[in-house]
Amino acid sequence: MSFKRTNLYDWHLKNGATIVPFAGWELPIQYKTGPIVEHKAVRTDAGLFDIDHMGQIIVSGDEATAFLNGLVTADLTKLDMGNSTYSLMCLPSGGVIDDLFIYRLAKGWMVVVNASNLEKDYAWLKKHGEGKNVSIEDQSEETYMIAFQGPKAIGVLDSLTDGRTGKIARFSSAEETLFSVDLLIGRTGYTGEDGVELFYPASQAEKVWQGIIDQGKTVGVDVLPIGLAARDSLRFEPGFPLYGHELNEEKTPLEGRLKWACALDTDFIGKDAILKQLEEELPSKIVTFELTDKGVPREEYRVLNPDGEDIGYVATGLYAPWVDKYCGNAYVKPEYAKIGTEILIQIRKKTKKAVVIKRPLYKPSYR
Repeated sequence: MSFKRTNLYDWHLKNGATIVPFAGWELPIQYKTGPIVEHKAVRTDAGLFDIDHMGQIIVSGDEATAFLNGLVTADLTKLDMGNSTYSLMCLPSGGVIDDLFIYRLAKGWMVVVNASNLEKDYAWLKKHGEGKNVSIEDQSEETYMIAFQGPKAIGVLDSLTDGRTGKIARFSSAEETLFSVDLLIGRTGYTGEDGVELFYPASQAEKVWQGIIDQGKTVGVDVLPIGLAARDSLRFEPGFPLYGHELNEEKTPLEGRLKWACALDTDFIGKDAILKQLEEELPSKIVTFELTDKGVPREEYRVLNPDGEDIGYVATGLYAPWVDKYCGNAYVKPEYAKIGTEILIQIRKKTKKAVVIKRPLYKPSYR
């Protein structure tokens, strides 16, 4: 299998990155500093993420708003120009096709999708757009995407924009010029910290990336590049789901505790199945657990009740550096979802004790 590479691939190699395959791409999982240092740097200072593997699809045309509103769980009619929202795209069964960030821009709706789902999402949109006055364009190749996250990230960008970045509201965006490159700054991110995601021409990938690192030095902020390992633990602690782990086509938003992301007073594909599930007992529910025995939980490990009966599986398992716990998320039968419930994690041939704990482990700083 041939893997794609971002335009920063050579930069990552030169700067000590360990490269691994991920969602069809070769991406840095960590740098010489290691994922724990990277994780804590984002919590205390600032970190830079190459997330160009993610896709950007532009939906425009006279019927674009109504069309897209019928496919996603959020009510896009409530978004002002420049604003964005987290949303889901579902199958008629209620299973999740993908989770998305959607921006309302002058050129149309920008739908930011997961790398592993780009082709599937694009095909789904094209299929449902047939016969409608909409244009659906995959602009992933020409658009570069990076994230700059952490309590000192906005200050670095404010020093370049005369304080304008800090005035962008959370989940809003603004057009700006950095290092002579025109870009879109979204006050969004997936780490639990304040920060931004930047969209700009792919040909200028390194110019903006290196420019931010250099500007950090100028204002006394050590901006670290952050790999996939720390990105995973950073999104886990504040309770943000990852597609292919907490989200998939077999699980509904209700099972994943994402009812808040569903505008059930609008009509979208999957709504009927979700409403039906509201009236019934859920088949499973996501919980966060902490190991009380020594061990490392991993994805797909089985979850047992104290009697040794199978009650679910681990969706994400890891060491969470900021809270210093070996923990994870698991799908379990609803009767085992109550905080304080004791469960067992099947780690190879041994069972390890764990307990269901309150979510999230880390309250997002911007709240």
